[in-house]
Amino acid sequence: MAINYSTKAQLAKLLATEDLVVENQEVPTAQFNVETRVLTLPMWKRASNSVYDMLVGHEVGHALFTPNDWSFEDKVPQQFVNVTEDARIEKLMKRKYPGLLKSFGAGYNELAEQDFFCIEDQDIDEMNLADRANLFFKIGKHLDITFSDIESVIINQIADAETFDDAVEAAIELYSYCKGDQQPETQPIPMSPKSGGQGGGEKQEQSDDNQTPEESSGSTDESGQQQSEISEEGSSDGENVGNEVKEDNEPEVQTDSTFEQQIEDLCGNMNGTVTEYFELPDFKLDRMIVPFNEIRAKFDWAEDLYKNDETNHYGYSDSEYNKFRKSSSREVSYLVKEFECKKSADAYARASTSRTGVLDCSKLHTYKYNEDLFKKVTTLADGKNHGLVFVLDWSGSMADCMLDTIKQLFNLVWFCNKCNIPFDVYAFTNAYVRDETEAREHIWEEGKFIIDGSFRMMNLLTSRVSKKDLEKQMLSIFRMVFSFRRYCSYNYPGELCLSGTPLNEAIVSLHKIIPAFKKMHGLQKTHVFVLTDGEANAMMVARENAYGGYGGKYPVAQQSYLRNKKTGFTYQFQYEYYKFTQVLLENLKQENKDVNFIGIRLCAPRTMNDFIRRYEYISDDTNKKIKKDKFYDIKDTGYTSYFAMQTSALNNQAEFEVEEGASKAKIKSAFVKNLKTKALNKKVLSKFMDLVC
Repeated sequence: MAINYSTKAQLAKLLATEDLVVENQEVPTAQFNVETRVLTLPMWKRASNSVYDMLVGHEVGHALFTPNDWSFEDKVPQQFVNVTEDARIEKLMKRKYPGLLKSFGAGYNELAEQDFFCIEDQDIDEMNLADRANLFFKIGKHLDITFSDIESVIINQIADAETFDDAVEAAIELYSYCKGDQQPETQPIPMSPKSGGQGGGEKQEQSDDNQTPEESSGSTDESGQQQSEISEEGSSDGENVGNEVKEDNEPEVQTDSTFEQQIEDLCGNMNGTVTEYFELPDFKLDRMIVPFNEIRAKFDWAEDLYKNDETNHYGYSDSEYNKFRKSSSREVSYLVKEFECKKSADAYARASTSRTGVLDCSKLHTYKYNEDLFKKVTTLADGKNHGLVFVLDWSGSMADCMLDTIKQLFNLVWFCNKCNIPFDVYAFTNAYVRDETEAREHIWEEGKFIIDGSFRMMNLLTSRVSKKDLEKQMLSIFRMVFSFRRYCSYNYPGELCLSGTPLNEAIVSLHKIIPAFKKMHGLQKTHVFVLTDGEANAMMVARENAYGGYGGKYPVAQQSYLRNKKTGFTYQFQYEYYKFTQVLLENLKQENKDVNFIGIRLCAPRTMNDFIRRYEYISDDTNKKIKKDKFYDIKDTGYTSYFAMQTSALNNQAEFEVEEGASKAKIKSAFVKNLKTKALNKKVLSKFMDLVC
């Protein structure tokens, strides 16, 4: 089973009980930077989940309990401290997290079965005490290890170590004994580890049982914490590079060296690829948003150009708008009816009935056969406050279908108005430039995504203005998009021209838009609709070059992750370019679990099936359904629901119109078309209500 590195990183973060930054890199050993609080875990590709969990628990133990400052180099070689410190930190981790007993037990059991320490052909009794102690505290359950009386004293000293200084003192005693400064007793004493899946003497198990997790947590050294193994530079790299001077009779801990080498081998063949972690930039929301009033002022300026012109430039567009508004009243009424019905049904489903203690006089005549003579009261559960945020693609490719898209959007806006649902409509663009200086001022931070200075979220419509101002703005927008199809020609604000597709930047901006929207309206349930007809422009990252300073924009490599320090989750970027947006959506959903994210992807009829095949297989039955419905709900895309919709389905005009003197065949054809359009409209709108309710 493949290792989910994101999940394991989250496990490490949870075990550390602090805001650690956990990274998985192609490195041979674990590292922990005390100053930056970054725990780097190797990508143990050949490790099972059990072994991986054990190793994560072990490394987090070093991060929590092994101090950064030490002064044992001139007293004892590092290998011996490795033995005693490993035993100490694993004891403290099992005490702090009793559930880790199973993980350590299963992990070491598997390593023992694999002869991880390479002791299968060795006589354990012939090993020095340091090797036997290391085996005893790690896999002692699987071995028959004996100790003399004086050796038992040292073993118990290791088991009783509570602080790092205790571990160093135990290492000094262990080292002194292995050098021959102490003479062993002739009578060996067997020591069998208690249950728990690994070694550790009786004294150690008693210590684990008698102390609470709260008591153990206070043993963390205040001077700082550090990684797994201690190196010359003061940061752990897991290698036994001590400062000791080797002599002919210098004892070594072969099992420690073997263990470290085997751990490195679990990483497999490293190709030297550096795994990079990027974060979303911090930004001021006011900079991203173009407010409603500013856009209203732009329209007023454009319309004032024709104030003294006798030509009615807006005659055609305004007549089409009034016709559309009149015809849309049926769809809007249908939406309102569906919403009220579903909302009422849900409320009554959650209703509770209780007795009042007051006699119901209308039931007194039934006293002989009815025991329930008391009045009852039904309490309806409070309905949730809903709010909608619409995010609209304002790119050039939307020109041909923008008018139909705006019509659908207006239906939803009128629906929200009738139901008193707060809403905001944003259009994302990278063409709204107030001045050139502002456009060049990118949001640029090392190790974070870059947001271009020209990116904006235009607040086209909002429920926070009067009905009169809202209707005026809707008419102005209709006029503008009407001219996109060249049905008429007149000036409209240049800042509102169509642009590229900064969809990814729009998703990033929602990290602040959604909380602000919910707080402003006191919402319990928020729905975000994202409507686009294409894929997002690529987001770049800022990276420092070799000469210092920023070297420019760099694309995101496949072996890269999006890191969210707030949630602790990481998300790997996939090779497919369109999955970049999916990663950003997953991250957004993790921060906003109570929000529905509905995506609507507009597709040309000839390309719709190809688009759906990116995500799932299309059977013959599915293909027939797509042709009939003209929309399809795609799974596992990052959205709560993601609809692929043919652009032809947007034109929801269901007018039954035929020419005067039309034949029966033409009348029949127009009537059938009218019925199909109505059926499609209701099907799409019902799906919309299901999502909202």
